[in-house]
Amino acid sequence: MDELSDLLGGITEGVEVVLLFTPGGSTYERFAASRFDIVVAAPTNSHDADRFVRLPVQFNELRDRFRFGIEGAIQNEYVGDDETLVCAARLYGDDIDTVTRVRTSSFERAGVYDLFVDSRAKPGVIRDVLNVTIELGKKGQKGSQVGALFVVGDAGHVMNGSRPLSYNPFEKSHVDVGDPIVNVMLKEFSRLDGAFVISDSGKIVSAYRYLEPSTEGVEIPKGLGARHMAAGAITRATEAVAIVLSESDGLIRAFKEGTLMFELDPEDY
Repeated sequence: MDELSDLLGGITEGVEVVLLFTPGGSTYERFAASRFDIVVAAPTNSHDADRFVRLPVQFNELRDRFRFGIEGAIQNEYVGDDETLVCAARLYGDDIDTVTRVRTSSFERAGVYDLFVDSRAKPGVIRDVLNVTIELGKKGQKGSQVGALFVVGDAGHVMNGSRPLSYNPFEKSHVDVGDPIVNVMLKEFSRLDGAFVISDSGKIVSAYRYLEPSTEGVEIPKGLGARHMAAGAITRATEAVAIVLSESDGLIRAFKEGTLMFELDPEDY
């Protein structure tokens, strides 16, 4: 017992900030009355916390969830460049059961938070596209697993760096991603080749686009194919972000500035 107490005491020693992930009401109230600075990371700010980081999606890996929250806390200056914080979350039960100690001076930002916040496209648009991709990954098309590529933001440059593979069903329309009826259309058109192009504000500009940016200098993890290479290349050549559903392994991956930002399994959402 002494060893365990020493271990837990070492984790909390010198901690200035506690980052709570989707806390219940009683948990938040307990910590809000403590000596720590509290930052809440959750889909909505249901506790009206002064320091809040919005989670656009419940990341599959706890490590990715923590990384997003920490990057958000640093970006919003809720925590300093050389402070110690604790991330606290629910992993197995209904209450906090997992705690991780992090020193911000040794934390390397991967840019996950920037994908949503510092992109040309509105964060809500990226979230809506991600939600469509998750639904498509979970349900597929007529029982079969499919692949899809959504390029979001900087649509003018993306269109200039691509060519049509077929007619554009959205050429004269003014529909936005996030509309349930439109999302059904996106899922249907995903059966065919090519990328979807979506504007900063969420307007669906085109489907069936063949992306033609140079792939020189673009590096993607081994095992990923042409769709992922195209996503990396177009985000390196423009200010867009790309969200890819892999037909082979069913995972969703996001790219920005030619770099793989994160991956998640749609079956876990």
